[in-house]
Amino acid sequence: MLTPPHPLLSGGIRFPDMTQEEGEKFQENLIKVMIAMERTFFTLASTCKQNCIVICDRGIMDATAYMSKESWEKVLKGNGWNAVELRDNRYNQVVHLVTSASGAEAYYNCEDNPCRTEGLEQARELDRRTAEAWVGHPYIDVMDNSTDFDTKMRRMISAVCRRIGLQAGDRLKSASRKIKFLVRTPLPPESAFPSYQDFDVVHDYLITANPKIQSRLRKRGQSGNWSYQHTVRRSAGSGGDRDGSSQLVELRRQISHRDYVVSVGGDFWKVELLFFLNSFSFLRQCWRNAATTITLSIKFDGASSGSRPTFSWTSTASPATAAASAW
Repeated sequence: MLTPPHPLLSGGIRFPDMTQEEGEKFQENLIKVMIAMERTFFTLASTCKQNCIVICDRGIMDATAYMSKESWEKVLKGNGWNAVELRDNRYNQVVHLVTSASGAEAYYNCEDNPCRTEGLEQARELDRRTAEAWVGHPYIDVMDNSTDFDTKMRRMISAVCRRIGLQAGDRLKSASRKIKFLVRTPLPPESAFPSYQDFDVVHDYLITANPKIQSRLRKRGQSGNWSYQHTVRRSAGSGGDRDGSSQLVELRRQISHRDYVVSVGGDFWKVELLFFLNSFSFLRQCWRNAATTITLSIKFDGASSGSRPTFSWTSTASPATAAASAW
């Protein structure tokens, strides 16, 4: 299922003709229309008798690219919303397609899109702000213009297939991958970091009947607002082992607060892993560097906040881009 493009934007609305106050009020009303429209599709998908995926043309957080931070906070407070619910809990994956104005300028034009009025520079700036609005979502993929358009589309489809556990084989092969580094300390001063979002993360590992299947609950949030996820990691194929003879597949699904509380309510659910008897707790900082999404994870060796931290760096990009992004 595909939600249609925003109906309000095809009704003769011209952002250049609006005052800042009018534009921000329009974005608030646009969000309300999007929520109602998406809810219709989500409800229909939940009753579908076959496998179903809902693809949303644009997302709620896109509107923040056209608003000041103060106006966005006012809209959140006035409507009883929070960013974690709108950004992290609402969508299982975010795919950002970088505008052709950045890297494929010859293909950028306003003629075939009546809602597009921005020149190259403004289009690049709005694209940057839109991508940054989604920083912090646990599963965001950025498709830049380093390839031709057909390859860009294959990269996008491949990213979606990976997230939902579909085996695409070599048909959608991409150089994009996740690379992890163990970071030396001490870290540079905070002033050396770009603007970032930080999150508290808790991992609870569950006992499974098959020792080759890993089951994990994740609690992730900001300012007391949380999203919850259940991940099952298993081997796909005849090998069944982690020696390269079969492919590891992760199946992820959002769960409710109630499901999470029930699952971790008793210590008998917890896996005793080495000397860890309880959950793993992290602080994660996320930011973007061009088309690269970077996460700095800070894990404490023990339950107290004064324990020794371990730092790791995760970069989702092509190997060359990831290496250039690392300190």
